[in-house]
Amino acid sequence: MQNLILASTSTIHGSDFLEYLFQELKTHFSQIDDILFIPYARPGGISHDDYTEKAIRAFDKIGKSIKGIHTFDSPISAVNEAKGIFIGGGNTFVLLKQLYDKNLVAALQDTLSEGVPYLGTSAGTNIIGQTIGTTNDMPIVYPPSFKCLGLVPFNINPHYLDPLPNSTHMGETRETRISEFHKFNSIPVVGLREGSFLSVKGENIHLKGDLKARIFKQGQEPIEIPTNSHL
Repeated sequence: MQNLILASTSTIHGSDFLEYLFQELKTHFSQIDDILFIPYARPGGISHDDYTEKAIRAFDKIGKSIKGIHTFDSPISAVNEAKGIFIGGGNTFVLLKQLYDKNLVAALQDTLSEGVPYLGTSAGTNIIGQTIGTTNDMPIVYPPSFKCLGLVPFNINPHYLDPLPNSTHMGETRETRISEFHKFNSIPVVGLREGSFLSVKGENIHLKGDLKARIFKQGQEPIEIPTNSHL
């Protein structure tokens, strides 16, 4: 049974890295002490070591230890033997390419399907969907496929932003881009606003956090669902 937390972001305004999720994470990882961190998304080009150190400092505050997958001789064995997994944000294309290059897509699918608790933020949330076709990131590298883990029956758009009524921005809104996606794809999309996250327990998926989510389906008007809703 899948046991996932899929967050829009790792950091909300005015708080430290993962701080707003600490209470949820204490429960989510309550049965384990050691968590495997996959730093491949490299936000801002940060090194694997520096990104892992950032995760170590955060999880130390809730009494959990972190070890970066890049320090293992066999990344596949690290995933297969993990008791808990965290994949952070950054560039989704960079992340997915590394997962394919290191043959970790199937390993992650198998491990997470067995119920190993997982936290994804931003890019780490994107890869749980059907494809990365609704990421906000620039395609700075080219993974062999846009298909990812497919552990939920939809795509996710983290950091979803509503258009500002008085904005002078002339470019596309997030809703416009998702509408473009649906001209060519039938996969539903969940727009996750900052500070919101999905809790996945088997086939049960609930929206948590303070803000509504926006649901997009091909050929239909978007709808808003309130927090604590079942998807």
